[in-house]
Amino acid sequence: MRRIPNFVLLRAFEAAARLQSFALASQELHLTPSAISHQVKELEEYFGRALFTRRNRRVEPTPEAVRLLESLSRVFDVVEAACSEVALAPQAQVLALHCAPSFAAKWLGPRLSLFTQAHPHITIRLTTGAEPLDLTRVHEIDVGVSYGSALERAGMQTVALGRERILPLCAPELLRGGVSARELIAGLTLIDSQLSRVTWNDWFGANGIELPDAPRPSFDRAAMAIAAAVDGMGVVLESARLAAREIGRGELVELGRGEFPAIQRETHFLSCRSNEIQRPKVQAFISWLLSIAGQDTESLSTTQPTL
Repeated sequence: MRRIPNFVLLRAFEAAARLQSFALASQELHLTPSAISHQVKELEEYFGRALFTRRNRRVEPTPEAVRLLESLSRVFDVVEAACSEVALAPQAQVLALHCAPSFAAKWLGPRLSLFTQAHPHITIRLTTGAEPLDLTRVHEIDVGVSYGSALERAGMQTVALGRERILPLCAPELLRGGVSARELIAGLTLIDSQLSRVTWNDWFGANGIELPDAPRPSFDRAAMAIAAAVDGMGVVLESARLAAREIGRGELVELGRGEFPAIQRETHFLSCRSNEIQRPKVQAFISWLLSIAGQDTESLSTTQPTL
């Protein structure tokens, strides 16, 4: 038995705190203001503290009530989404997907329409987060794609989405004719992508070049680091997969291709629960993602501009 107050009381509190008015909450919930007031009072007795400061025509949530409202709002959103999914057509399915933010924004998002066109009865519900999820505990997520590493758990299946080339990328206007790539990179601003699998220290060491002792702008999301490079801030060391659009449009070019040894890493990892891998919606998405990721990995080595 969960130790939580009556849902009716929480619903009345959420409406009153969000609207900062018992009267407006009563209109939304089709109750009287007196009923809202009584339900809030009962909840305050449950917690043993006041949740509102009463004023003339409005109520102001206390700091504790504000924190409770923020959490309840997220919970109610999840409940609403779950109820909407149950109400879908019988043949419809919802696939709950959790991804690393930059992977979702830069690579997966632009391709999801291909999946939905091929599987019109599967609706994608996408959330993002930097940390990999333990799907043996987070049951509301069907499939996860993590960056950098994946949790190894009994009851979970995990596979890498291929090896990605990690490249020094910059805007083409930063190039200077007659200057070698080695000379150029020593004088350009280096952009740190904080979560990258390969650091500038790794890259300069692998190429036998001394790492410049200069301040470096730093970003905690690959998408932001790539955008900074497009804007001409400097050179970013990032995955060709995440920068595929910018490379294809000529907004970024690989600095010193063929001159520097290729660095590849397994960077993104697909996970699902072992006992659900044969569920039709999970199987359909995994098969599609592995197929398109394989095509992408093959194309990366043939479509990048040569400097």
